[in-house]
Amino acid sequence: MPDAIAREAITGLVLAGGQGRRMGGQDKGLLTLHGQALAARALQRLAPQVGATALSANRHLAHYQALGVPVWPDTLPDQPGPLAGLLTGMTHAQTPWLASVPCDCPDFPTDLVARLAAAVAAQQADLAVAVAPAPDEAGTWAPKLHPVFCLARTALREDLAAYLGQGGRRVRDWLGRHRTVEVAFDDGAAFLNVNTPEDLARRHAG
Repeated sequence: MPDAIAREAITGLVLAGGQGRRMGGQDKGLLTLHGQALAARALQRLAPQVGATALSANRHLAHYQALGVPVWPDTLPDQPGPLAGLLTGMTHAQTPWLASVPCDCPDFPTDLVARLAAAVAAQQADLAVAVAPAPDEAGTWAPKLHPVFCLARTALREDLAAYLGQGGRRVRDWLGRHRTVEVAFDDGAAFLNVNTPEDLARRHAG
């Protein structure tokens, strides 16, 4: 059997660097759910699963720094998406692995990283990403790739930088360049994002 990946070998990164267009431009990581900022909630949920934690953010840096973890802005201009945050995490992390989660998914599984790590070790892969049921526009739930729930070798940083430098932006396209294993989760609700004010209101009501 391949060696398992130790928790201490993984840096956990909360991605909070987006522009929040569907939230009217608000910084989603600082929106509160039950009195707690979404980014703080994500950090709290991720911390027991990894060796160290950090935040990817591009605005309101002092607010994020107050959460007590390193805050890493994108190294690329114009906020080109989650891959830019992933690259920044890979560049700064002092561990061979980086696990990323979005700030706007407050209830992701508490065994997320362990399951991704087990799959990577079992299949000797470079990356693992989550797959879980999600509703389509008709409300029908079907398996969906959730590529920002990712465990990646930090050694991929040069390849990712090259991909972004060539104008690449799609997470799925970059994943396709490497040995990627998809890990199935049954609880689709755990991966639901807070994308709009209506989503946030539903979470408060729940």
